[in-house]
Amino acid sequence: MTPRVLLVEESLPFRRVIREALTAFRDCEVDDTPSAEHAFEMALWKEYALFIFSLPLPVMSGDLLDRLLAKAYPLAHPGCHTAPPVVYLMRSQDKLAFQSIQRDARVRGSLEMPPKLDQLLALTEKILPPRTPPV
Repeated sequence: MTPRVLLVEESLPFRRVIREALTAFRDCEVDDTPSAEHAFEMALWKEYALFIFSLPLPVMSGDLLDRLLAKAYPLAHPGCHTAPPVVYLMRSQDKLAFQSIQRDARVRGSLEMPPKLDQLLALTEKILPPRTPPV
């Protein structure tokens, strides 16, 4: 089964860049949305290997979305004892907020916006398998 990534970011161009980079270099499928509410629903319906959440989102912050999913995800997916690991997308003004949440065991790191390919691939290296070239 191909691992899935749930990407939540308000900016369509940033979502597109991240989605295309992940699907080009990692063997995964990416579901993306600008809405934390829609992301919550998607996470309850599908199983994910990784969450990538923007810290600033319009209605609720990415860390609040993650805290809610940390409690709800295992209830919605029998056999899962915890929610997937999470990587946060952040702007320079979000550094202080990230410091308080980076201690969580599921947090794998942060990616400053605009996204950089080498950082994205380094953060996902141990979570998502590399894409195998076609034969």
